[in-house]
This record gives sequence, C-alpha cells and structure tokens, in this order.
Amino acid sequence: MFENREDRKVNAPQVLVVGNSSVNCIVVSRVVERMGLKVRTERPESAALALRETSPAIVILDGGADNRDCDGLLGDLQKSREATEGALPAVILLSTANIRPDTLAAPAVDMVISKPLTVDRLQPAIDALRARNGDFARKSG
Repeated sequence: MFENREDRKVNAPQVLVVGNSSVNCIVVSRVVERMGLKVRTERPESAALALRETSPAIVILDGGADNRDCDGLLGDLQKSREATEGALPAVILLSTANIRPDTLAAPAVDMVISKPLTVDRLQPAIDALRARNGDFARKSG
C-alpha cells in the first residue's frame, strides 16, 4: 500500500518543472519528455513538497513576469544542494531578462535561459547539466 523510500527514489521523476503558467510548464515538459526523461510539473506553492518527495536531479523554474514566482523554493533548493554530493538538484531559471546566474542573489541557480523559450536553448542546457551530473542518479545514503 505505501511505497518505501527506495521505491520512491527509483520511480522519481528526473526533472521537476515549477511555474504558475500552465502553458510554459506544458512546453517545458514536452521538451524534457522528448529527451527521454521523466518529468513532474508543480505550481510554486506545492513544489517544496514535490522536491522532498521525489529528489529530482534537475529543477526548471519559470520565474514568471518578474522572475520571482519561484523565490519561495530557492531556500529549499539550496539546502538540498548543500546536502548532496554534486550539488543536486541542478537548477535552470527561465527568465524574462537576459541575466547571468552569478548575478542572481540565489546561488542555487546553475543556468538562466531567457524567454521566449525555445527547444534550441532549453535542450542544450539540460544536456550540459546531464553531462555535469553524470547519470542523474542521487547516491543513496
């Protein structure tokens, strides 16, 4: 009836997409699925629970019009990264502005992709994080 923690890890989505715009979440999810990866989408207010339940390897945040829609999740992401070898999950921010990750107040963000979103920008970013992270698997322990 209840899954044990190891079963959840094995069956966990590899990519968590977070945003208020259902259209943007669907577009991002389709790109991720076409890459052969598992995906789960959540609204910002429910994403912290999903992060704890699934331990994704990559989180894609849609910052919304002011790039702040997912600010409430940044602390949880940073704690998760500090607790894992390899700083997982890797984080991509979808932004309305062309900004560099090192200029953000959020050290949990690895890459920023400016909108409008295209497959030609998102797919290489995911591939780069996959190369950095290896096999996407979190080590049990």
